[in-house]
Amino acid sequence: MSIIRITKEFRYEGAHALLGYDGKCRHIHGHSYILYVTVSGAPAQNCGCAKDGMLMDFTDLKAVVNKNIIECFDHALVMRRDAPLAEELCREYRNVVMVDFQPTCENLIGYFAEVIMKNLPSGVKLHHLKLYETATSYVEWYAEDNV
Repeated sequence: MSIIRITKEFRYEGAHALLGYDGKCRHIHGHSYILYVTVSGAPAQNCGCAKDGMLMDFTDLKAVVNKNIIECFDHALVMRRDAPLAEELCREYRNVVMVDFQPTCENLIGYFAEVIMKNLPSGVKLHHLKLYETATSYVEWYAEDNV
């Protein structure tokens, strides 16, 4: 039985502001994010079903990530809960995501990893994530680094 990896790409548009940051990112601004999700495990063998030979149907992986990440963060403003005017923004606009951390790319990817891991089927493990914030800047999260 061999272990394999599959990867699915996701894209979403989002905005954030970094409370107290000493550069341009302290202002509300947006990014075209690209998220790569890689899972690993042993493909189903002799299960007697159409998914024989699959680790996870790409449609199922897409459903997990879309439901728990993309639907929440696409076209959303992500802000720390303690940011000035945070409550007012939530009342005025529908798609404001309040988090308990500075919404950096590094913190977002850690949050995404936790959420995705909780929603994977048995036998499938999150191997790594890669989150592009710009065309030339990205962060990576690996399960082996976070044991």
